[in-house]
Amino acid sequence: MEAMMVLLVDDETRYLETTRKLLERKGYRAMTASSGPEALARLAENEIHVVILDVKMPHMDGHETFREIRKHYPLVEVIMLTGHATVDSAIEGLREGAFDYLMKPTDVDVLIEKAEEAFEKYKKHRARIASSVSG
Repeated sequence: MEAMMVLLVDDETRYLETTRKLLERKGYRAMTASSGPEALARLAENEIHVVILDVKMPHMDGHETFREIRKHYPLVEVIMLTGHATVDSAIEGLREGAFDYLMKPTDVDVLIEKAEEAFEKYKKHRARIASSVSG
């Protein structure tokens, strides 16, 4: 069975490393990126299924990064994450097609549950595309 690959994107290094270690301890594959451009580079080089993306980042914020992910990697599911949530920001992310929107700090088990749901959606989309191409 295919293992989920998660990309954590946040400008807070401590959060990235702690969350990556927690995910790996629970048996998940995870990598990190500390900026939008770095996240896009990771996506170009690796098969990533789910991105957990912080909204508030310098230079290229989460919404801008999300739009680039959608444009170039439309199957990848994105969970928006922020410690500065506003209703407008959540609505914007969901309207643009984000899988979900979570507040920081988020319990790692909740994060995993959402990532698993997003991974299932990713696999269904990929299977649908494969069957339409082969059929």
